[in-house]
Amino acid sequence: MIFEEGIRPWGNPMGAAQFGSVFFMVTGFHGFHVSIGVIFLFIFSYKVARGHLDDHTKGWFTSRGGNYEEIEILGLYWHFVDLVWVFIFAFFYLW
Repeated sequence: MIFEEGIRPWGNPMGAAQFGSVFFMVTGFHGFHVSIGVIFLFIFSYKVARGHLDDHTKGWFTSRGGNYEEIEILGLYWHFVDLVWVFIFAFFYLW
């Protein structure tokens, strides 16, 4: 675990002092965006399961029914967050 090695948000005894704060800020910021994505995935999976997008009526987070544009946008957001994680993992864990 990272805490057992002495790395804290306010310091790092094994290297650069700012590493801990940057590490926790970047992973926390990414975790926030993952949480937002999971919430929207649950919302839209509920809407699809209930058939709200096939009703052709406007609704909560949907501008047009039956178009599934919102699902595609959500997919693009989710995969962008996933791609960002690849770079975070490479720079902070592997480097």
